[in-house]
Formats: sequence, structure tokens, C-alpha cells
Amino acid sequence: MFLRRLPINRLPSVRVASFSAAIVRPATVSLTALRFNASITNQQAPHPKAVKDALTKTDDKSPLNSKDYVLFHPVYSPEELAATKYTHREVKGVQDTIAFSLVTIMRAVFDYSTGYVDKTGIMTEKQWLNRILFLETVAGVPGMVAGMSRHMRSLRLLRRDHGWIHTLLEEAENERMHLLTFMKLKNPHDFDWPDIRGPFFRAAVLLTQGVFFNFYFLCYLLSPQTCHRFVGYLEESAVHTYTLCLKDIEEGRIKHWGTQPAPEIARFYWQLPDNATVRDVVAAVRSDEADHRDTNHVLAGLKADDPNPVA
Repeated sequence: MFLRRLPINRLPSVRVASFSAAIVRPATVSLTALRFNASITNQQAPHPKAVKDALTKTDDKSPLNSKDYVLFHPVYSPEELAATKYTHREVKGVQDTIAFSLVTIMRAVFDYSTGYVDKTGIMTEKQWLNRILFLETVAGVPGMVAGMSRHMRSLRLLRRDHGWIHTLLEEAENERMHLLTFMKLKNPHDFDWPDIRGPFFRAAVLLTQGVFFNFYFLCYLLSPQTCHRFVGYLEESAVHTYTLCLKDIEEGRIKHWGTQPAPEIARFYWQLPDNATVRDVVAAVRSDEADHRDTNHVLAGLKADDPNPVA
């Protein structure tokens, strides 16, 4: 009633054109309204990246609870796990030669340090765990260093990163989850076990991680493409190692991993069924390494400002 008694020219904030525009373009919605609607929707539905079931179905006795957050990561079907194979990208050019040579040298040092034998039927469970645990303490370094470097570059240059940072951080966390999973295999009741927390192993981890972190960081500043190619070849080696581990489960000295129940942290992370075994965990880890292999080989062929096609 009040508005009817006011002439139209006494309402400076309202224009006839605005009413006509609202009628012609009814889909136009203010940003405030969108945010308001989104806040209501988010209260009723889970975040699209939330992992279903595995993140919510926990109990008081479970070491996993609602405060366990993980980044987006692949979850594989049985067909995808079985289809994972070892592949090798042909070495071409100076950068590839440098990257592959460094991987060859590093693998030789790690093989000697961990007592690894590249044959089936020889490695015991303890040897396999020592090998895997030591390597996974280093495997999480490249993704974090690269992600950190890209993050700082984006801040420094005031530019978007085009999807690289998330992929690299997801890779780093994925490798850390590998470490936590195999630690639970060593002692299913506690993460703290004497033989791995001893002074020799801790010193080896600190030394290797410290040297590798700083070396990789400097190399990434000089040539990110070479570093990603290095990781690609390194992950090729990891796929080969886990393929050999699967063969040892099927016909070697660790056949009991084919029947031993998978740790709860692994069933939570890869959304494995309740009857999953350690073999299923090893197959999932191998698929992760194959994914890192292909991703880094793709990133190695891109320029620094190219969009990430695998994001």
C-alpha cells in the first residue's frame, strides 16, 4: 500500500529497465543468492569429493573416525587391478637419459641397502617389508616438493597453477598412505615397533630423506620436466617391484599374504571389501604406482604454464 502512493520518480534505486531485464532474463541470479543456496545445499548433501561409506561407517573401536580426512584418490575395480601391467617409456634425448640414469643408480643403492633380490621365491616377509617401508619414506618426497614449488611459483608470479598442485599433493599423500599401510602389516596393533624405530633405520631415513629432498628441490627449480621424467621412470621401477611381490604371494615365500586379512586402514583408504587380503592391498598399491608413472610422464612433456590434463 505504501509503494502504491509513491510516484515512480521518487524511487531512485528502482528502474523500469531492471524489471524488464528480470522478465527477459529470469535465469540471472545474484552471486549472494547463489552462495546462500549453496550453503543450504551443503548442509543437506555431502561434499562431492567425500568418499562414501568408508569415511562414514566407523565405530568407537575403529582407529578411523570422522576426523580422518584424505585427498581425492583412485579407487579401483577388480578388473582395473588385474589390468595393471609394467610398462617402460623409451629413453629419448638428454633429459630422459639423465633421469633414467639417476633412477638406475638410486635403485642399485636401495637394492643393496635393503637386501632386495629381484627374483621370486627368495625374499622373506621381513625383507619385503623392509624394502617397501624404506622406499615409501622417500617416495612421498617428489610430489610434496613439486607441489610446494608450484604453489610458491603461483604466489610469486600471481598466476593460476592450472591444476598441477592438487595432483602432486594427492600423489604425495598417496605414497604416505602406502607407508602407513605396510607399517600396520609389520605390527597390526600399533605403529610404533622397535626394529623400524631403532636408531639405525631412523638415521637412514633421515639421511636419505634430507639428501633426496634438497637434491630434488634444487633439480626441480632447474628443470621440472627432467624431475617429472625421473619420477616416471622411478614409478616404472615400483610397478615392477610390486608385480614381483604379487608373484611371490602367488608362488613364493609369502603365500600367506594371499589369505592374511588386509589392514583396516587399507580397506578404508581403497574402499576394499571386508574380506580383502594383503594381496589385494599390494595390487592396489601397484595400480597407484602405475597411475603416478603415467601422470609424471605426461607432466614431463608439458610446459610450466600448460594446463594439467590429468587433473
